[in-house]
Amino acid sequence: MIFSAHKLQILKRGLITLALLCAIGILAWLSTRYPFQKDITGNASNTLSITTQKLLLSLPAKVSITGYIKRGQPIRLQITQLVDRYRRHKSDVMLQFIDPDDQPEKSRELDLGAEGAVLVDYQGHTEKLKFVDESTLSNALLHLANANQRWISFLSGHGERAPNGIANFDLGEFGKALAARNIKALTVNLATLPSIPDNSKLLIIASPAVPLLTGEVEIIRQYIQRGGNLLLLTDPDNPHLNVIMQQFGIRPLLGAIVDNSARLYGIDNTGFVLANNYPAHAITRGLQIITLYPLTAALDYQQTGNFRADPLLSIDANPHSKQTFGFALSRDMGNSDSQRIVVIGDGDFLSNTYLGNVGNLDMGLRIINWLIHDDHFIDIPAKIATDKKLQLTQTAVAILGFGFLIVMPLIFIITGFVIWYRRKQR
Repeated sequence: MIFSAHKLQILKRGLITLALLCAIGILAWLSTRYPFQKDITGNASNTLSITTQKLLLSLPAKVSITGYIKRGQPIRLQITQLVDRYRRHKSDVMLQFIDPDDQPEKSRELDLGAEGAVLVDYQGHTEKLKFVDESTLSNALLHLANANQRWISFLSGHGERAPNGIANFDLGEFGKALAARNIKALTVNLATLPSIPDNSKLLIIASPAVPLLTGEVEIIRQYIQRGGNLLLLTDPDNPHLNVIMQQFGIRPLLGAIVDNSARLYGIDNTGFVLANNYPAHAITRGLQIITLYPLTAALDYQQTGNFRADPLLSIDANPHSKQTFGFALSRDMGNSDSQRIVVIGDGDFLSNTYLGNVGNLDMGLRIINWLIHDDHFIDIPAKIATDKKLQLTQTAVAILGFGFLIVMPLIFIITGFVIWYRRKQR
């Protein structure tokens, strides 16, 4: 059979096209079997840190991440892209999204709020995140991987906020959050107990309504002298913890803090204090969300003993001064051990009424973790894109303009004319 030159040309083109399609198919198959990715950003912003990679390699069980976020929200895509980076190093990191409107009862049970939340599950324990980036997600995994049961004590008998109470001012929801992280909260009444239990890693005194007995104050004083960890939550013009705070140099100021910046966030009550600028401390490391304090007393510190006091929470009272309402204190007890104390001038921010506001739960859990020495946060610096601006000289701008506006259109016109002329000559 004799083929004309035209038919041979068509056959040749067909074979070349088939070969190209086969090559593309083979390359596509190879890319699924032997994936290759390279981060060419200036600061490796699309690559997990070495610390996170080592953490993932140390996790033997499956990680489940559930995002309770409404459909169509851009944050869904951002979370997916972040979790994909985790999957490159641990294939059994599972992600799913649930629209809170589809499960209203579950949303209320989890106290998700209007902005939603992300739940991280690992080996039967759960962390709830309001803000998700590499630092918060990796630290959540670290906590879940080391969630041995710990015991903490809440003082009772003086009208304190109870960790299992259901009243608006109680801390029942916070107690549930602690239990989900394997932190067991028990109430102790020092009127019937001679001392604070030895297996308790922390004593919490949350806004007593009546004065403590002299014998109770002495038991707490001895507990502090022995190096016991302590969390004190007080309120404006509440004097019942003053005798304890004096032991380490803290003094509450009279009255309540007024925060005029609250109006910027749509809050008419200036008694509400908003914190969004945190000092450098292990408790607030990486914290990027606002925390809200409904009625707050300012605190003053005078050096007492060998305690080191670091401001933890404060606001700008005016352009020249700050009002501090939270201190984190510590001192060396020898044998590589340290005592830790936190004093907050507000007892409402962890109550059932306000716990679900913005970052209050996160702040509360960070405080507890630091106080019980479970503060092994991963310090992952934020990756900021470099060289985001392209600086061009006037000459470079002229060359680019000439190329795109004149040269390239001429090339397309000439190429089209050549193709048309060749086809016409056939």
